[in-house]
Amino acid sequence: MESITTGWQVISLCGVALWIVISSKLKVTQKLRSCTQPWICQRVISGTPIVIRIQKYQHRCLDAFFSGLSCVVSVPFYTAFLPLLFWTGHCKLARQMTLLIAFCDYTGNCIKDVVSAPRPQTPPVRRITATKDEEDNAMEYGFPSSHTLNTVCLSGYLLHYVLDYSESNDLSIRVAGIILACLVVGLIGFGRIYLGMHSLIDIIGGLALGLGILAIWLSVSEYIDNFVVSGQNVVSFWAALCFLLLFAYPTPEVPTPSFEYHTAFNGVSLGIVIGIHQTFNQFHHEDVARVFSPQLALPAFVGRLLLGIPTILLVKFCSKALAKWILPIFSNTLGIPVRSTSYIPNLNGTDKKSDILKQLLQYAGLAWSVVDLFCLCAVWVEVGPRYIPFSLLFHFCCILVGLRFWCYIIFMHIHC
Repeated sequence: MESITTGWQVISLCGVALWIVISSKLKVTQKLRSCTQPWICQRVISGTPIVIRIQKYQHRCLDAFFSGLSCVVSVPFYTAFLPLLFWTGHCKLARQMTLLIAFCDYTGNCIKDVVSAPRPQTPPVRRITATKDEEDNAMEYGFPSSHTLNTVCLSGYLLHYVLDYSESNDLSIRVAGIILACLVVGLIGFGRIYLGMHSLIDIIGGLALGLGILAIWLSVSEYIDNFVVSGQNVVSFWAALCFLLLFAYPTPEVPTPSFEYHTAFNGVSLGIVIGIHQTFNQFHHEDVARVFSPQLALPAFVGRLLLGIPTILLVKFCSKALAKWILPIFSNTLGIPVRSTSYIPNLNGTDKKSDILKQLLQYAGLAWSVVDLFCLCAVWVEVGPRYIPFSLLFHFCCILVGLRFWCYIIFMHIHC
């Protein structure tokens, strides 16, 4: 059984590596782009009158409403929302939604950069970018709509989880849930057109791709969850997969923020998988206390927030400093420039904020702190050290010693 498990992992990684080589040699990205880009661009141009017609009803209240709604389903919102979901005790929902959005983000951004189709031209279209995140989004290509794609997948999976968790067989509740999910998706899609961020073909593409990904995810989610929780070689396999996916990402016509968005969630998925796999039996099993239950009342949940937010901010700072210091040394020692197509710059002596591997490690450390380090701290605070098993105490002490050691190394390196 162990050889079978190892076998499919090796085959999967070799398949991704083989695809990287073949797609590079045969210039698959360029050939796909030459086939799809003209057709999509033509639909974007022909759909411009629809966008202008919708924007004739512009009003500052509608501007604020659709801008706020777009922020609620944006990647930064999910980055802030998912840790809270873990701390509520709904661990399975949190880890499934984290991995699902990482999958959606990678797939959607890959297609965007392969097709490299523009957003509606402005002017004549009026584009509303109320936040810095929206300004960054406007720098990406348009097809498909990531907001529509993510909303379809996450609202659909959330509905599936709620109905399954509540064990409700009431048809009216199921119908109401489906109508609510469709309403949210419809408002998001309409809002993206109203804001001038997408044309109709982008929304249709995001909707179709989202439904396809959701159907696939619902059929394989339990297998993935079982593998993450109790599989073999989980950490090594997932780390190798995340690294290969950096190189498998297609090169667009013009560099966009899409790759950095994918890298962030790639790192998040890596940190979540490592943390869940190591501490599932202690903190993330199905019998953990959930918010609003007698075991986790609202004041205790607020205490988790007050403890958790500073913890992950500290880890974010430490992981960024570690990656910034270690990666150039690692690259210089081996004499190997670390690159990924045209994205990852040579790390030999560079100090650019956009270094992709640094970003990957930073977000991996951030996600790991949400499901591992924070839980250790929370248990320490809530039940006291006398009630913590010796193995967890040893694990916690190793973490503290490691952080102190690396902080000392960084301090000495800065002042030398």
